Amino acid sequence: MHDIRAIRENPAALDAALARRGDAPVSAAVLELDAARRGKISAAEAAQAEQNAASKLVGAAKAKGDEAEFERLRALVGEKKAEVATMQAEAKELDAQLTDMLARIPNTPADDVPDGADEGDNVEVNRWGEIPAFGFAPKEHYDIAGVAASMDFETAAKISGSRFVLLSGAVARIHRALAQFMINTHVEENGLTEVNPPVLVKDDAMYGTDKLPKFGEDSYRTEEGMWLVPTSEVPLTYIVADTVVEESYLPRRYTAHTLCFRSEAGSAGRDTAGMLRQHQFEKVEMVSITHPDESDAEQKRMLRCAEGILEALGIPYRTVILCTGDMGFGARRTYDIEAWVPGQNTYREISSVSTTGDFQARRMNARFKPRDGGKPQFLHTLNGSGLAVGRCLIAVLENGQQEDGSVVLPEVLAPYLGGKTLLSAEGALV
Repeated sequence: MHDIRAIRENPAALDAALARRGDAPVSAAVLELDAARRGKISAAEAAQAEQNAASKLVGAAKAKGDEAEFERLRALVGEKKAEVATMQAEAKELDAQLTDMLARIPNTPADDVPDGADEGDNVEVNRWGEIPAFGFAPKEHYDIAGVAASMDFETAAKISGSRFVLLSGAVARIHRALAQFMINTHVEENGLTEVNPPVLVKDDAMYGTDKLPKFGEDSYRTEEGMWLVPTSEVPLTYIVADTVVEESYLPRRYTAHTLCFRSEAGSAGRDTAGMLRQHQFEKVEMVSITHPDESDAEQKRMLRCAEGILEALGIPYRTVILCTGDMGFGARRTYDIEAWVPGQNTYREISSVSTTGDFQARRMNARFKPRDGGKPQFLHTLNGSGLAVGRCLIAVLENGQQEDGSVVLPEVLAPYLGGKTLLSAEGALV
């Protein structure tokens, strides 16, 4: 959400920020609606004052026996009362329209975000690991002999439709081990607090974390009006909604391993093979709630937490800062981490780490009281994948594949796999 007072003071700044995203200017439409709303409020206040003044004179006219004046004033009171009600209703409707308009305007990019139109203009800021050299043509994850029998898309389609997968046996266990490794690392080494949040949330939680009203079609809604979370960013961030916390409460750092659900609206034909783009998937999420002065440093800390997971797993990756045209709606700045996937001979996104500034905090009225006193201020929220479990599974399987169809697994997973470090060509852990 945007501060209407800031738009009144400097409408050109908003339009310039949106232009960097490739969006049309909106300040004129916002200010026109704001002026109409304020005009109705002023008119209602003026009519209310006239009503109050006439009400005071009604009794005096009655006491004097001036029936004509009494009736005139009583009619005026009724007229002004109806006028006030009409004006207030119109002001309320205009206020709702203004709120909806502001809620559909994306966040403004940070100054250091590179300008650009799409992913081709993203800027690489880090690269780690050596791309593995295979003496054979590497396969995609679902074609590896040791994986194929335990990664069943046909049965999943029979149960649920397209873009679902049924994992079983050793591959299911590796998938679970990855999530456990991520959570344990974030809690024990990175200082995050583990949370087991609901995955069904209310409209307010989706709205507060900028998933509504603009992106409702990207998520699933139950018949009872609840939403299946597209990411646990939603419940973790909404913990501080409608609260005023002490500055000493900050920062708060959370992590959760949950199911996530996305309708993938508008992605028909994209990444339909394998596990890369599914309607249901698991993700280990990181969320930080911080003081505004600390959010930029916190984003870098979160980025290192996510990169560290890949380094521990031995997965080559690169990190890019997204350009203005490729950033998400609520982001002020985003870094994507892309893992190397040999089967596609390219890097694919496995984590996005974003700061939203006070964008989400304004939507959900989340503030803190400064230590030195003064008015409560909006806090800052950040979120990042640490990591997407299914995509991490893809990277582990493809980078560790051997010519005979077996897969060498990362050593850090051995404690979660009974000491086993190899997925055999027959699909067994050995």
